[in-house]
Amino acid sequence: QVLLEESGGGLVQAGGSLRLSCAASGRTFSNYYMGWFRQAPGKEREFVARINRSGSTTYYADSVKGRFTASRDNAKNTVYLQMNGLKPEDTAVYYCAARYYYSSDYISPARYDYWGQGTQVTVSA
Repeated sequence: QVLLEESGGGLVQAGGSLRLSCAASGRTFSNYYMGWFRQAPGKEREFVARINRSGSTTYYADSVKGRFTASRDNAKNTVYLQMNGLKPEDTAVYYCAARYYYSSDYISPARYDYWGQGTQVTVSA
C-alpha cells in the first residue's frame, strides 16, 4: 500500500506559477513510477506528466510541454510538479499516482495502482 497526499494547489492568475507536491508513504518510494493527472469538471481524467523511478526521464502531455516540469526527491519521498505560464484551461483537480511495474502506456489512469485525493488548481483569466 502506498499513500499519496498532494498539496500546493490554489488560485492563481493566468501567467502565474504553482508548485504541486505529492508526499508518499508506505512502501519504498523509489520503486515507483509516478504520474500526474488532472480532471476538470465534466471531463475525463487526463495525463499530465510521468517521471521514472530515478527521476532521469520525464514525459509530458503536449498541452503542458514546455510549461510544466515534473521532478522527484526520493530521499524525501516526494514528487513535484512545477507549473509555469498557467492558463485558464489548466484549471482542474490535480492528482498524483504511483505505479510499481513499468508500462509503455503511461498515459492511461487505469495503469496506475495508487492515487492521492487531489488538489484544486484554479487559474483566473
